[in-house]
Amino acid sequence: MLSDYFKGKRVLVTGHTGFKGSWLCKVLDMFGSEVYGYSLDPPTDPSLYEIIDADSFVHSKYADVRDLPSMEDFFSDVKPEIVIHMAAQPLVRDSYKDPRYTYETNVMGTVNVLECVRSNNSVRSFLNVTTDKVYENREWDYGYREIDPLNGHDPYSNSKSCSDIITSSYRKSFFADGRCAISTARAGNVIGGGDFAFERIVPDCVRAACSGTTIRLRNPSSIRPYQHVLEPLFGYLEIVKCQSEDITMAGSYNIGPEYSDCITTGELATMFCDMWGEGLRWESLEENGPHEATFLKLDNSLLKSKIGCSPKWNIRTAVTKTIEWTRSWTGSRDVVGCMEDQIKEYAGE
Repeated sequence: MLSDYFKGKRVLVTGHTGFKGSWLCKVLDMFGSEVYGYSLDPPTDPSLYEIIDADSFVHSKYADVRDLPSMEDFFSDVKPEIVIHMAAQPLVRDSYKDPRYTYETNVMGTVNVLECVRSNNSVRSFLNVTTDKVYENREWDYGYREIDPLNGHDPYSNSKSCSDIITSSYRKSFFADGRCAISTARAGNVIGGGDFAFERIVPDCVRAACSGTTIRLRNPSSIRPYQHVLEPLFGYLEIVKCQSEDITMAGSYNIGPEYSDCITTGELATMFCDMWGEGLRWESLEENGPHEATFLKLDNSLLKSKIGCSPKWNIRTAVTKTIEWTRSWTGSRDVVGCMEDQIKEYAGE
């Protein structure tokens, strides 16, 4: 079991104060890992990281991934066995506003982490978390495969394409001796309790629901591979485990839902409104914003066949679990307990 593998292991997570990072740290803590985090301060207010008091079980260093000397010191002190790189500037629209910062963080940040992995023999398994948007998007209606060309359109997507390619180069150039397994994971759009980011569909739905206003959607007809946040996180951990036990498993993997769960933003918002109730509704926002992909699906066949990892929760379950956590939070109930129960249920405990 995953929990048996990760128990007692020193795991370093970059970007651990974000939405996905907070969930990942909680999973690792429940598995009995020694969890270390390297990140900037939590990116939102409120933040999931602070709500669950993650600093009580994570050994954190608050610093920038662009700061190589700081990162080198932290790696030297921690001597991690496993490194999961999630730190990034993660928003498409922000990348149009500040492309330089986006490339510095997402490209040179990856180089810095890989340099630290290269100079620390303690690391046995490394995973770089990129995105479904790394592919050259041709607006076709079938899932991208790992062999399809990488060439993201916007600065965010393109910077993550670069990060993915850099990881492949380091794997071939510096880790061919097998001392550390190196992989990348390209995950779809995630939803779940505790995401407070701006310009993301479910956080926008939650804010509208809590304030009694109408949800405003930019691109209601855009198709995305939506999945609950635990889907990619458990996929990451399965890859880390498998490649550490058999280095031939190292490579690049898509982590996405089944095609039937790749729905439009409008369909997702309608599902959220129906489940939330209270007259919540959405409307289309007309704007001439920057380019964003219209059709985006992932083929998850390789992850299934090599790692043996398949989606567990469909999109309706994902929305249900998101609303369950949100109502716990808005009702001042035990959000940590809710989070732990969802992790145990997903893990089959």
